[in-house]
Amino acid sequence: MPSGRCRRARSRAASSCTDGASRTRARPRPRARGRVRSPLDVIKYLGSKRRLVPVLGAIATVAGARRALDLFTGTTRVAQELKRRGAHVTAVDSAGYAEMFAQCYVALDGATVDIAAIEQALHDLMARSPVDGYFTETFCVRSRFVQPHNGRRIDAMRDAIERDYRASWMYPVLLTSLVEAADRVDSTTGVQMAYVKQWADRSYRPIALRVPELVSGPGAAVRADAVEAVHSLGPFDLAYLDPPYNQHRYFTNYHVWETLVAWDAPEHYGVACKRVDARDPSTRSVFNDRRAMPGAFAKIIRDVDADLVVASYNNESWVAIDELEAAGRARGGAVATLAFDSRRYVGAQIGIHNPDGEKVGKVSHLRNVEYLVCAGEQALVDRIANKGDELWRLPATSHS
Repeated sequence: MPSGRCRRARSRAASSCTDGASRTRARPRPRARGRVRSPLDVIKYLGSKRRLVPVLGAIATVAGARRALDLFTGTTRVAQELKRRGAHVTAVDSAGYAEMFAQCYVALDGATVDIAAIEQALHDLMARSPVDGYFTETFCVRSRFVQPHNGRRIDAMRDAIERDYRASWMYPVLLTSLVEAADRVDSTTGVQMAYVKQWADRSYRPIALRVPELVSGPGAAVRADAVEAVHSLGPFDLAYLDPPYNQHRYFTNYHVWETLVAWDAPEHYGVACKRVDARDPSTRSVFNDRRAMPGAFAKIIRDVDADLVVASYNNESWVAIDELEAAGRARGGAVATLAFDSRRYVGAQIGIHNPDGEKVGKVSHLRNVEYLVCAGEQALVDRIANKGDELWRLPATSHS
């Protein structure tokens, strides 16, 4: 099968194909259509693809994807969009909190659940009397992720979820509601390696549980290492791959969520009270290893059983864009790369500070280029690459 390559720029960059044609076109950045959540509704997450969700949904629509894989699902934002587009989605991740999100938003059919029962359960949890427990002592006193008045309520509600709802179908829904509620009143810049020196304004608000916006349709949640699981999954019409790209480990970046979901009161270390098992090699990912990451990512691209592979890439990554395109071509068929200009995470916008809160340095850059490398059969990739502005105007149903 012949291979082709076509890079499309989403801002003021040239767009060129292997046939020698080139042109420059500025397109508006993708926007989520329909009802858009306020910033308080969107959970903070490093490497979030919130701005690209409508584009990924549009690609799934163009591809006619009925079975989709989100191999590094994280908060399941992309998986939810693929599910809204009518695909049966399998969401995979190695993190406990990611599995919990996937059980709630992907594996559970939102059209079949009893919303009134969820509302009643949340009302029951909110009525529990605050208690001083592990969460308050660890993340509100020894560290400052959440204010104690909210930590005590989190302790009470998490104990009740484990004791009274562990065997219920609502268990992942209630846990999701609690994690999202805690995120809305935390005092971080979006990662949990540290907390801000002064309490964030949002941390003073009382914690409040909400019914998660469940998604209709079937799906599956799998907790597994992507490198090991990729051979046993599939076939799929579309596989979306968005692994970690550098040394930042999601297990430690979101260790508070991991502990809140596991509810195992682990030993901890350091100012941030990170889980002691973060020091265990088993919790480290090959994608956080500078030497091993490029080869591991290329192998997954080659091995995943899918008609269309969409690999997400960031220009801060340890792997070159040409390497990813080569891995896509190794599957046989065509490759097209879409590029999007975006702002860096909020911590980069704030700048570099010392422990006393004084600004001591300047970040190297405030914007990134996000890439989507699409690999598949020539005609399918051509449809994606040549849709142009029409592709970005396709109706998006994402609420993220």
